[in-house]
Amino acid sequence: MTTEQDCIFCRIASGEIPADVVAEGLEWLAFRDLSPQAPTHVLVIPRGHVTSLDDPGAGVIGFGDALLAGCRKAAEATGVAGGYRVVTNTGPEGGQEVMHLHLHVLGGRQMGWPPG
Repeated sequence: MTTEQDCIFCRIASGEIPADVVAEGLEWLAFRDLSPQAPTHVLVIPRGHVTSLDDPGAGVIGFGDALLAGCRKAAEATGVAGGYRVVTNTGPEGGQEVMHLHLHVLGGRQMGWPPG
């Protein structure tokens, strides 16, 4: 179980670990992924520790709105607002590697379907 003390995304959100921040709000932070899967690949995270969409903290009214607004702001800041994809992985079977909720904003190329 990841705790806030050993969570890399919590440490990025607190400023302890530097990141290439592209946009931020009171409740979220958007920064470039270190292992990009598209020409533009930004992660949008809640500033507080929420493990995944299955975490009860993700059910707070307005929480999703704030994160999606962060995705829109990240897309605008990186020049992909005309066409981009937002993805989140939930749990190990869903492909989640860092146990802190994060949304991937992917753009800068044509996205195929199905995604994976």
